[in-house]
Amino acid sequence: MIAPTAYLILGAFQTPEGTFTLGNLAELWQPTIRAAYWISIKVSFASAVIGALVGLAIAIAIVRGGLPRWVRGATMTFSGVASNFAGVPLAFAFLATLGRLGLVTILLRDIFGFNLYATGFNILSFSGLTLTYLYFQIPLMVVIITPAIDGLKKEWGEAAATLGATQWQYWRMVVIPVLWPSFLGTVILLFANAFGAIATAYALTGSSLNIVPILLYAQIRGDVLHNPHLGYAIAFGMIFITGMANVFYIWFRTRSERWLK
Repeated sequence: MIAPTAYLILGAFQTPEGTFTLGNLAELWQPTIRAAYWISIKVSFASAVIGALVGLAIAIAIVRGGLPRWVRGATMTFSGVASNFAGVPLAFAFLATLGRLGLVTILLRDIFGFNLYATGFNILSFSGLTLTYLYFQIPLMVVIITPAIDGLKKEWGEAAATLGATQWQYWRMVVIPVLWPSFLGTVILLFANAFGAIATAYALTGSSLNIVPILLYAQIRGDVLHNPHLGYAIAFGMIFITGMANVFYIWFRTRSERWLK
């Protein structure tokens, strides 16, 4: 990891002739590049927040919801697989399901008389890409947050009940403060996970949605926009954003572990 990262950072500050320059970083302020960063941030943020909330609800249900034990085992197994299911297969699955001629789209139209695309939905848009990202964001949240929920000690609930606290007071004054650092840390991790994803986005939307990974791909491999050193600068910006996200994740994780030990 260190060698490729160092190579990218070095290339971001070089001209094609190998001399030092800040011009590559200055080009990041171009409107198209800034717009690409902004779209990527919005998609990553939306998928991270929605995925974290849904994943948290599922994790609480399988850990503390009184469900049969096999439900937890099946959910955790599926989550472990689905959190790593991305790229071209995932994009094809969503196109075959929710594309204009996808299975669900056709069933909604022919059986229920509901035209999904007449509502403005488009699988090749911001909402479609966010929905696709949720397929691996929600399971990843379940995998990461479940140990934190497991760490909630039974004695805390008994002590709260002994002191006369209601169930809502116990969750508001004990559970939520303890889980909050883990939750925020996982949201940041999900953000970083979505921000760097390219295979799913490229296979699903092609160049119709201008996000940073696709713009980077065009600069490195494209025939028209080929400018490797600008690509290195774009990658450097992505490394900076994801690096800061991971720093905050580690900080929040450290705070939560003090409670869960």
